[in-house]
Amino acid sequence: MYISDDFFTSAPPKENRSDKENAVYALLEEIGIPFTGLDHDRADTMEICEVIEKKLGAEICKNLFLCNRQQTDFYLLLMPGKKVFKTKFLSEQINSSRLSFGSGEQMEELLGVTPGSATVFGLMNDKDHRVRLLIDRDLLKDEYLGCHPCVNTAVVKIRTQDILDILLPHFGVTPTFVDLPDPAEQN
Repeated sequence: MYISDDFFTSAPPKENRSDKENAVYALLEEIGIPFTGLDHDRADTMEICEVIEKKLGAEICKNLFLCNRQQTDFYLLLMPGKKVFKTKFLSEQINSSRLSFGSGEQMEELLGVTPGSATVFGLMNDKDHRVRLLIDRDLLKDEYLGCHPCVNTAVVKIRTQDILDILLPHFGVTPTFVDLPDPAEQN
């Protein structure tokens, strides 16, 4: 698996970067959030992300795009990668039964990202605030988080507090904090 040898700390030059990715780096620079990043092969699974995390020095959070049964309410859930998602634990906390994964088309329409690339940065594309951000409180224990910059071939490491204090207010987003059980507690 390819993981770049060098970290980048600003919008890195690379001919094949997408407009989506470049928009994330430009935004981080514009609002003054320092970051470091790595390029890598596609990271479609948390197992692949674990290899990248070791080099990055931060956990890459799992991002799930969810919706209610009627597909009228949409959610972006950020949670530790090691946790297993079970809808019953989340549904009770947000008063929404019958949660399921939103479609790729809905994810692209609302967050401007494709499946496998869901990220907190996608909220920059949700101008109508149709997606409710949910954050597992266990992520708040980490000083840094790894997040894909709207593509899953790179990852940026940023301070968790910068996400909460600078990035989300810039988007006009107030997160809902949830408590999902650890895998050992889910039996």
